[in-house]
Amino acid sequence: MLANYLIGLREGLEMALIVTILIAYVVKVGRTDVLSKLWIGIGIALVVPLGIGAVLTWGPYGMSFQAQEILGGTLSLVAVGFVTWMVFWMGKTARTMKSTLHNRLDSALVGAGWGVVLLAMLSVGREGIETSLFVWATVASTGGSWEPAVGALLGLASAAVLGFLLYRGMVEINLGTFFTWTGAFLILVAAGVFAYGLGDLQEAGLLPGGAAHAYDISRAIPSSSWYGTIAAGILNFNPSPTLLQVAGWVGYLAVVGFFYVRQHRASARPAKPAASAAPAPHAPIAS
Repeated sequence: MLANYLIGLREGLEMALIVTILIAYVVKVGRTDVLSKLWIGIGIALVVPLGIGAVLTWGPYGMSFQAQEILGGTLSLVAVGFVTWMVFWMGKTARTMKSTLHNRLDSALVGAGWGVVLLAMLSVGREGIETSLFVWATVASTGGSWEPAVGALLGLASAAVLGFLLYRGMVEINLGTFFTWTGAFLILVAAGVFAYGLGDLQEAGLLPGGAAHAYDISRAIPSSSWYGTIAAGILNFNPSPTLLQVAGWVGYLAVVGFFYVRQHRASARPAKPAASAAPAPHAPIAS
């Protein structure tokens, strides 16, 4: 539940930041007449991920066991790919996200401003689809219990409140630090989802080694115990993984962790004088 809460909080805060940047700029340039169009685009962007989540949750029930495992494993790997890309994208573009959205809005505001609908759909919808896929993958990896879904919803609700407070200037947080640490945590969670996806594909017979387990500590840490449940919910812990799952988990963490640390070390270096005018990740949103 905690893992999905943080996923919902991070992804929801990204969506909230995008929405507040768009609204603040529209108000600033005096185009309040397109606010209704902006909300239409945001509404569509929020409905689509809900539809995707519903299809993924109830759609596979009529499929065979092998088909369900193939679908689940494939979508888990796709979700990991989306989240990995998002973490690195955010680390690269956080400083310029505000100016980038402003430039796109300038183009979308031409004429009647219907381009704002498309801009809001694409900007917010991308984050929503990533969230629905990753939350679905983490829920599936923990046996489909309801707690992870509740955690994600609570995270999204907290992000909405925090986004409103940021917009009103009632609270200020260092967004750079927030996204750095939550990004590292998401990589750890994604490693577990990656291993789970490999396990699904092994059970479906698409990958070899399904019977070759690396170890079995289910007696020491039973999956049904409270601490086993917490470990599974936060880190997708598996007490009896296969050799391929362990290799995938270690390999993902080693490769992605290396590039993540390198990216943030590079971004921590002093900026060149020409880039000093770029807004920092924790700059006021409505400015």
